[in-house]
Amino acid sequence: MATIKSFTDITQSKKLAEILPLESADMVYVHTTDLEGDEHYDIDFRRNQPLFEDDVCAWSLVALLSVLPMITKGKENANPFITKTPDNEYYVVYATLTKEVDCSGIYDNPVDACVDMIEKLNELKIL
Repeated sequence: MATIKSFTDITQSKKLAEILPLESADMVYVHTTDLEGDEHYDIDFRRNQPLFEDDVCAWSLVALLSVLPMITKGKENANPFITKTPDNEYYVVYATLTKEVDCSGIYDNPVDACVDMIEKLNELKIL
């Protein structure tokens, strides 16, 4: 079983920053440069808005779970939810928006499940 992530990684955060309102994020990846000139990102749990242009908003699992119902509100039969498979190995995210659009999937991690759901909804122009 994979290690459970509690927040989005930098790649997921950059994608979500293009899709979601930044106010829905509850933390920030702070862009830094060390003494050798190497650039990297450090997560800051204490703030939810970037201070500098290269900082990137990030979302905890709690923030993602609160965003899903908000972005599908008013969509027939959406009601997204996450559950575990009967063997407790994987997470399942599920939302049926219409008979033709099923955004379900099976994932190792609930954060990955939420991010994928949001990306699918965005691709379908539902957000």
